Amino acid sequence: MNQSNEIQHDTLKVAFDEGEIIVYPTEAVMGMGCDPDNELAVSKLLSLKKRNVDKGLILVAANYSQLLPYVEDSAIPPGRRPDIFSSWPGPITWLMPKASKAPKWITGQHAKIAVRVTSYPPLIALCERLGKPIVSTSANLSGEPSCISKQDVESQFGEQVVYVDGDVEGRHSPSTIKDAVSGNTVRG
Repeated sequence: MNQSNEIQHDTLKVAFDEGEIIVYPTEAVMGMGCDPDNELAVSKLLSLKKRNVDKGLILVAANYSQLLPYVEDSAIPPGRRPDIFSSWPGPITWLMPKASKAPKWITGQHAKIAVRVTSYPPLIALCERLGKPIVSTSANLSGEPSCISKQDVESQFGEQVVYVDGDVEGRHSPSTIKDAVSGNTVRG
């Protein structure tokens, strides 16, 4: 890694740790996120998007281990485990039983937590650099079309967020959402 990339990554980690909102490319759209354990950061993100906290948010991670603090792993039915873990890394978000310490500002009014292990190398690298999963919601005002470029996001949020360089992978639809207990598809 060259020195300029190291500086950018150090600045990004500091911004994340200080509760800034990060905008980054995903497989299908520009994502917007923050530290899932920082209630003030999540409140700021929801306020920027004009999104209700009750809807809940998705956590995206580099690997399943990063999600374990938020998921009640022992409550996942043994018969569902092959479906879940064979779909990752990939574009499937699973609604899983939430751990007792999963923040309400992430789960909203739901009894489960939405989680995904990404296969997109830049997003894997971001989660690895940050050392934990990141909140992942589309980078747009609630009810508006999803942004697919940094320029689209800048037109809505300007300098209120920190931008990660890169391009959306080009997948044409957001992740499929499935229920880890029932196996039912919720979206997609």
